Amino acid sequence: MAKSIIVAPPELLYMMNEALAKEIQVSVQYMWQHVQWSGVKGFAVHSEFRSIAIQEMKHAEQIAERLYYLGGIPTTKPSPIFIGKTLAEMIEQDIKDETGTIQLYHKMCFIAREANDETTNRLFRALLADEESHHDIFVTLQEGL
Repeated sequence: MAKSIIVAPPELLYMMNEALAKEIQVSVQYMWQHVQWSGVKGFAVHSEFRSIAIQEMKHAEQIAERLYYLGGIPTTKPSPIFIGKTLAEMIEQDIKDETGTIQLYHKMCFIAREANDETTNRLFRALLADEESHHDIFVTLQEGL
């Protein structure tokens, strides 16, 4: 792959690896929650866990590709994974994870704009929209518990 003509700030590269670690984390976390769901209320959420897990893995791929293009080395290590023992614990943690990711992506968009890196800015704006949607889904599911 050709190297970018954009010189990414080291802070942005670091944050992109942090974002990648979070995306790997939640893709595994949500897939295991999908596998381990139980109870009547679990029927309402198990397919959401699976669907969102797949979306998060696609996010990880996009971030890794952009990070590599900018000259960074993509991490393979996820942030800490929390499965939870109950559906309520799972969704509560998922809301926290999505909230943290939303906050991170807002910062990353700002830094990318400051660096005149419109491609990274657009990427994280698109990912941000997905993360806000995931957050909304989990908050809505939590209200039903």
